[in-house]
Amino acid sequence: MMGTMDRDPNPTADAPGPQSPARDSEPSTPARLPLPASVAGWYGTAAILTAYFASSHGWLEQGLEYQLLNLTGAAGVGWVCWLRRTWQPLLLEVAWGLVALSALVGL
Repeated sequence: MMGTMDRDPNPTADAPGPQSPARDSEPSTPARLPLPASVAGWYGTAAILTAYFASSHGWLEQGLEYQLLNLTGAAGVGWVCWLRRTWQPLLLEVAWGLVALSALVGL
């Protein structure tokens, strides 16, 4: 007969089945992006912020350059979102790009 000291303190630790909620919620390390995608993502971030900053301070009118910065910026960031499978920001970038594209068509 086993004494109380011989018992496994966690008898289900090796049992098959789903992992504990704490393990399921641990973030995984994201895979490294291909260099072109990484460059496109950083360009996109810089392009969108540059267009917004310059327009907000009256340095850039909302014409061709402004819309091209927004369109290409949304494409760059959107590519990274696609590769990372981050759907909410991807939807934002698609909408951002469509607004820029519709404005370009209207120019």
